[in-house]
Amino acid sequence: ESAAMWQNLPPSTDLLRLAYYYALRYNSRRRPMAKKQDDSLASLGRFSEPALHILIALADGPKHGYAMTQDIEVMTGSRPGPGTLYGAIARLEARQWIEALPAEERRRPYKLTSSGGRVLRVRRDALKTVTKIALSRLANA
Repeated sequence: ESAAMWQNLPPSTDLLRLAYYYALRYNSRRRPMAKKQDDSLASLGRFSEPALHILIALADGPKHGYAMTQDIEVMTGSRPGPGTLYGAIARLEARQWIEALPAEERRRPYKLTSSGGRVLRVRRDALKTVTKIALSRLANA
């Protein structure tokens, strides 16, 4: 339809016709696709470790930010900064792996969702496998 319009142009518009051809050819093939949400911690890239720590902290029940920070410090020996903690919380909430509960005074507790529990179990199993391999290799070293 609209391509016919370009065929009747004088030869001086060849460059324009060529640009139109390439625009049609390449843009018609590249339709925006809905991004599939990856259901793994690896999809968080360099943010996966703080996210894992939060999922573990919430595995035994709801906690607010400060309680998570304390729990993570006991687990890892280091305390995440507020930017790291709340950035990871936002990413986990966006993926619906954790959910905010009604605020208690000034504190907002979070809980692990069923999909967050699934992600944590998958990660736990992967870590078990890696740990088993490391132990067997250390035994032979």
